[in-house]
Amino acid sequence: MSHILAADIGGTNSRFGIFEAEPGRQPQLRDTVWLRTHDAGSFRELLSMLPEAGLSIPLEDVAAAVFAVPGAVLNGSLCIPPNVAWNINLDDIPELKGRAELINDFAAQAFACRTDAVADALVIQQGKPAPGAATAVIGAGTGLGHSALIQEHGRYHAVPSEGGHMAFPFVGREEARFEVYARSVTGRNFCDGDTVVTGSGLSLIHRFLTGEERSPAEVAASLTPDSETCRWFARFYGRVARNWVLATVAWGGLFICGGVAAKNVMFVTCPEFLDEFHSFPKYQKVLAQMPIRLNTNEQSGLMGAALCAAQVLD
Repeated sequence: MSHILAADIGGTNSRFGIFEAEPGRQPQLRDTVWLRTHDAGSFRELLSMLPEAGLSIPLEDVAAAVFAVPGAVLNGSLCIPPNVAWNINLDDIPELKGRAELINDFAAQAFACRTDAVADALVIQQGKPAPGAATAVIGAGTGLGHSALIQEHGRYHAVPSEGGHMAFPFVGREEARFEVYARSVTGRNFCDGDTVVTGSGLSLIHRFLTGEERSPAEVAASLTPDSETCRWFARFYGRVARNWVLATVAWGGLFICGGVAAKNVMFVTCPEFLDEFHSFPKYQKVLAQMPIRLNTNEQSGLMGAALCAAQVLD
């Protein structure tokens, strides 16, 4: 039996877990620690806080480590996260040399789709996965994360993406008016997914429709599934989800994650979400037959990172 260190580094909180791994079995979580990311002045300092926080095994004793990080990864070892004050560089951690890897946080969510993390995922559309096909993952939070999972020769591979930075596809006159409004508020020359299908995007949509300036939490608390803001946001969420499924040919299914839908299920259960998801005549039948699940498990990033690490050991 080997021990794996898995981590899910976030802009606000960072979760760490020690897993026991055996060949051919899913890693089992044995110990977990949460730290406030900004309490550390560097990645190395964050890791140095683990023993005092109660992590049971020194870095030198883990067989493999995978860190899920909030940004694009270069060469599996460097990330310059947009919402963290310091870089994440494995070269700064010689204790883990040759046994550690960085992956994008949504790549970890993709790996999590093949773990017990999704055992209790909420069914949005029953569907039936196409054998051997890719599985798509999308999630709105501070940003709009994307990934996909493919299987080849018995191993899983997560496809990283910075799809939240792609230009958002508005449709029709009403949405064109919102686009002009959003560009004027943000000062940008185009709107991307991060502008629209995120917590801040929810506030922006609500302000456009009602004139009320509220935080994302305040907006969500004031909504019902029939409210105009909810219907607009659900429609936009369904559109980016459909486009990502089509981009990755993910007939194996779609998993939705991220804090916005986890805390406000109505954004993916009100009719506008699936109406928009299906709204593509050429592939409407296929889109209506694929499974869609909402994953609300807060440990899924850890569990996905652990599965990625376990594959290295197998």
